[in-house]
Amino acid sequence: MTTTVSWSEGVNLVSTCGATNTIIFEGEPGIGKSSMLNPIADNTKLEPRYIDCALLDLGDLQMPANRGDHIEFVPNKMFTSDKPIVLMLDEIGKAMRPVQNALLTLLLERRIGNYKLPEGSVVFGTTNLATDGVGDMLQAHGKNRVTFVRMRKPDADEWMGWGINNDIEPEVMAWVKEYPHCLTSYTDYSDGNVDNPYIFNPRKQQGAFVSPRSLAHASHLIARRNKLGDDVLITALSGTVGESAARDMQSFLHVADSLTPFDVIVSKPDVANVPDNPVASVITVLGAVTRVANDNIDNWMRYLTRLPREAQFLFVQNAMRSPKSSVVVTSAEFTKWAVDNSWAV
Repeated sequence: MTTTVSWSEGVNLVSTCGATNTIIFEGEPGIGKSSMLNPIADNTKLEPRYIDCALLDLGDLQMPANRGDHIEFVPNKMFTSDKPIVLMLDEIGKAMRPVQNALLTLLLERRIGNYKLPEGSVVFGTTNLATDGVGDMLQAHGKNRVTFVRMRKPDADEWMGWGINNDIEPEVMAWVKEYPHCLTSYTDYSDGNVDNPYIFNPRKQQGAFVSPRSLAHASHLIARRNKLGDDVLITALSGTVGESAARDMQSFLHVADSLTPFDVIVSKPDVANVPDNPVASVITVLGAVTRVANDNIDNWMRYLTRLPREAQFLFVQNAMRSPKSSVVVTSAEFTKWAVDNSWAV
């Protein structure tokens, strides 16, 4: 069994060991590898530098400069700094062979030509799995200079936790909760027969597929669906997450559009309509996570107790790992709910 790290574990690994080890993460398309740079920069307090290796030519790394009595190779400014930096070599496996060879000293010694990065600089990179079939490859002598780590996809709960904190529409999060296999990997199918219409499958020609990245793009479309119309929306979703996922999401949107508005719920918590559909309950509570505030949390908690217990725990679980946790814990109604449900903790 191949060992893997999650996205958050990868960020911590580079933040902790990136000044001594060059970590190269390999993983499927769209799982968030490229989004690691800024969190790592925040953790290390270093200036982030992003380099798309797939677009580099050899002359992009360093060029000759005439010094009068001699010629000196000068590195591209993207590598130079007076202070330590965190440098991300994105898509290094797609770089041309001469570019990869020229980057070997950077991977091992933090050096480009004669220029050495400031002490304490962090270098890490990303690449796709060789089995993805998108042209990624590092030679053995290059791999031996780095720490090669495989990054897995997030599972549904992990992705929903990210979605809560990144303004993902509740309909999309509810769909992922209902269809958690949309985030499984083709590598989970040992015989190679991938019986999953949603996910990336290198054995098939696919125009679009579900990934953490494409789900976020789908959320942007769904947030503006009132301005698009059904036909345009389903076409755009099909081109973002694939037709199978788009059609299934469409049914969730029909449920969502029939729900009681949040403003009505918090103004009339004791009489506002309670959904009789489990999917509708999930959409309602996930939407509430981002909308609760100090002036409505008590009323929302009163309404929440009228929903199925599973939906109640789903709200609390996600709210407590979101920025709204400070709002929730100050609510007298939440305290009452917590006491009443302490037996289940």
